[in-house]
Amino acid sequence: MSMEMEWDDPMYRSTVALFERTAESMDLDPNIRRRLRYPDRAIITTFPVRMDDGRVESFHGYRVQHNNTRGPFKGGLRYSLDVNLGEVTALAMLMSVKCAVMGLPLGGAKGGVRVDPSKLSRAELQRLTRRYTTEIINDIGPESDIPAPDMGTNEQTMAWIMDTYSQMKGHAVPAVVTGKPVSVGGSLGRGQATGRGVVYMVMDAARHLGMDLGEKTTAAVQGFGNVGMHAARKLHKMGVKVVAVSDVYGAIQNPAGLDIRALKRWVNKHGKVAGFPESEPLDPAHLVELPVDVLIPAAIGGVINEKNVQKLRCRILAEGANGPVTAAANEVLRETRDVFVIPDVLANAGGVTVSYFEWVQGLQSFFWSAKEINQRLYQIMSKSFHEVIDVAARRKVDMRTAAMMHGIGRMEEAMKLRGLFP
Repeated sequence: MSMEMEWDDPMYRSTVALFERTAESMDLDPNIRRRLRYPDRAIITTFPVRMDDGRVESFHGYRVQHNNTRGPFKGGLRYSLDVNLGEVTALAMLMSVKCAVMGLPLGGAKGGVRVDPSKLSRAELQRLTRRYTTEIINDIGPESDIPAPDMGTNEQTMAWIMDTYSQMKGHAVPAVVTGKPVSVGGSLGRGQATGRGVVYMVMDAARHLGMDLGEKTTAAVQGFGNVGMHAARKLHKMGVKVVAVSDVYGAIQNPAGLDIRALKRWVNKHGKVAGFPESEPLDPAHLVELPVDVLIPAAIGGVINEKNVQKLRCRILAEGANGPVTAAANEVLRETRDVFVIPDVLANAGGVTVSYFEWVQGLQSFFWSAKEINQRLYQIMSKSFHEVIDVAARRKVDMRTAAMMHGIGRMEEAMKLRGLFP
């Protein structure tokens, strides 16, 4: 794949268009605008991995560091066949904004390896992860760039990265990554943080709209992975009827509400939501069109597009995934006040917020209780929600534009205060 094709990615084009439109509407300083439009650096590597059968295969890896004016680069690492430079760059840019929206002293980064992790054995995944880590080892660290899990990676992946980095440094360096197992310096509550944070934002949005989140409230969750599953569990625990869920294999529904705890046990045993006894099959494409109070797209990007956006019948759209709404669909939503959008840079920021907590705990070697984690997470997310609501009201703009303005404005302030070197 040529470099031109790498950059010609729909998500990159969409993200840059959103940034440019926001910059124009907030009259962003032209020098800051030019600097933020591109990442500080992009690391592209092709590296060999020996497979279990003795073959040597080459893989393409990326780490894009967008801006570190407010603190060290921070962002996830994904393993997917769709990974490319354009996608990773777009996600890094959004991470910069997300950290600024939440008021975290961090910058934005993102990384990935173009691979289908489901096709590799555990031993192959470990070798791939360790080799990728050595390729970027001089560009990551507790004070420079801190990776975290994302699509296709998990706490085991982070443990391998931490160990590889630590072996090279000659001593344990837990703070080099977040999202690790608790036994090697991870934080309580990190695995549930993104899904829990989405629900925290739904709670605040419901209060803002005068809605009562109870047994009469319905929700649909697209994606039953780490984010969607924990969001569904939290809603179910609150008494909300989760009437439909989906995963990569299919979708199910039950108008009376799904038993999410039983569904989780089913998925743990069978690997998919399809076939769950107390449900009926649903066309996955129709899940986002269901008449529910809360819709949480928590799978992949671009699922709400110009073809189905007019069919949305939810009151609150909480973006658990990154970029679930295309640029064209977003233009429709901006003019549709019937749907209250909680944009991804706000809705799914629980993960990076608790990653920040984990990083702080690792640096000071002092750990907090799960109760402290959840309380601090809600305080930060709720404060950020009301700040964005305030921007939307003052500027008379939609929530996505308000969130982007809020984050970019904080970055602009920091960049002007630090000045230009030399």
